[in-house]
Amino acid sequence: MNKNELNPDASPEAAYGARLRSLREARGWTQEDLASRTEYSSVHISAVENGRKPPTLRFSRGVDRSLGLVGTADAFERQYREIKHGNLLEGFPEYVKYEGKAAEIRLFEIGLIPGLLQTPEYARAVADGDVQRGAITPEQAEERVSFLARRQAALVRPRSPMALVVMDESCLRHAVGGTEVMDTQFRRLAEVASLPNWVLQVSPFGIGARRSFNLPMNLLTMSDLSVVAYAESQLRGHLERDTAAVLPLLTAYHQLQAEALPQAASVAMINEVRKGIS
Repeated sequence: MNKNELNPDASPEAAYGARLRSLREARGWTQEDLASRTEYSSVHISAVENGRKPPTLRFSRGVDRSLGLVGTADAFERQYREIKHGNLLEGFPEYVKYEGKAAEIRLFEIGLIPGLLQTPEYARAVADGDVQRGAITPEQAEERVSFLARRQAALVRPRSPMALVVMDESCLRHAVGGTEVMDTQFRRLAEVASLPNWVLQVSPFGIGARRSFNLPMNLLTMSDLSVVAYAESQLRGHLERDTAAVLPLLTAYHQLQAEALPQAASVAMINEVRKGIS
């Protein structure tokens, strides 16, 4: 029997279906075999594999149990959640895959505390603000907060990455969620700054035009010493892996670090702003 050729680049759902077929066939299973293991029909399996029916959380968990992928980096539940993150900017889910494996992380943020440093309360307040604006649904807000928690948890591993963070001063001045939320968030920043694998710096308003970036910037050094860059605007994100394009960004980041306050002075500023909101 002829089988349809699958194009995993057609859509996230198509990539899910193509990977499902590939892993199923690698085990020598028919669609009927997988159906019996997941309590779905072979017609349903076929529809998901061919991209005619979107996967669900229940389906993904059933597939993971059948294929022995529960809790792994290759779990279909993770892929399903990435599909569900349709409200995330283009390129960001792919960036997160690299982030979870990076040996070194460099971040620059404007306006908001970087996600990897956000407390659950702060992250919830940011998501709730987007709900109030009508930008996302309450369900998407819940998933966004959970997604951030998983990103943060992925950094806790036997060889945790070195994380270097430069925050524009606006990150500290922009009040999110009220006094109690901000007080807890500032305490979290001070705690992180004391950890051996984190360096926190503030880029003060006073550096003016010497600030290297006008948009958030993420740079990841992988275990093979390759560097991946991710930047985003209001409308889209872009993941860059080409060395010739990434190296100038790395140079600009080093220049930004040189202009930013040293960590001790940065923590002093954080504490000073914290006193001002108490």
